[in-house]
Amino acid sequence: MRRIDLHCYPGTAEWIASQEPFPAALAEYWNKPWEPRTEEEVVADLDKHGIEAVLVAFDIETVTGAPPCGNDYVAALRDRHPGTFLGAWGAVDPLRGEQAIADAETAVREHGVLGFHFHPIMGRYSVDDRRLYPLFETITALGVPVMIDVGTTGMGAGMPGGMGARIRHAHPRAVDELAADFPDLTIIAAHPGWPWIEEMTAVALHKGNVHWEMSGWAPKHFPQQLRTDIRARLRDKVMFGTDHPSLPFERLLREWEELGYTETVMNQVFHGNAERLLGL
Repeated sequence: MRRIDLHCYPGTAEWIASQEPFPAALAEYWNKPWEPRTEEEVVADLDKHGIEAVLVAFDIETVTGAPPCGNDYVAALRDRHPGTFLGAWGAVDPLRGEQAIADAETAVREHGVLGFHFHPIMGRYSVDDRRLYPLFETITALGVPVMIDVGTTGMGAGMPGGMGARIRHAHPRAVDELAADFPDLTIIAAHPGWPWIEEMTAVALHKGNVHWEMSGWAPKHFPQQLRTDIRARLRDKVMFGTDHPSLPFERLLREWEELGYTETVMNQVFHGNAERLLGL
């Protein structure tokens, strides 16, 4: 079976550096060292597990001052390993206004990114903020999709004040608003969206331009209703993602198998829906 990972961070030193000052909190949250690997190690691990991945850029420089793991970086990594990486999600900082719009145009036209990933909690914004709509108008005109994190995050988790992050910024309500205002924009919600899984289910079912990938959670922890919906009313909406390097590939693949879905459902989740939606 083909396996397409829609949410794969590079896992390299450049990516770790882009997350400062959060790596220490992430290591505690995931209960493992949060340390970089070489790109050769990452590629070998993906290839070993038969996974083709879409890389994800990361940029919270405005908030933290950390250097981005930018669009040029993920595009170059994609181009060096075309057999492993199917594409790359770009990242722009919506708080940069006109510069963000220019960055989006450059990312698509010069770096060939598949679309754009947004991390609202860490970026300190909500995607339904009307001040950000000129950026989403540009992205819609460019004809590329967006992937937007929903639900809580390990970044800052357990730290005093969450290190300033506000999880309300990643509420599915914001995705619902954006989808309604931009019906021609393809939106993929990233992660199950806890503690708002039922709300995210409602948005995915109601908005035809909203889809959903399940990265960042061990499948054995999916609530029973979500497990049922994946094989039933959400079967055309849900896609596979890992949130690499959060969880080992071997564990994720094993736990997906243990959910007991039919081969038809597994084919849709692991590659069919992504192929249809994104042309991968």
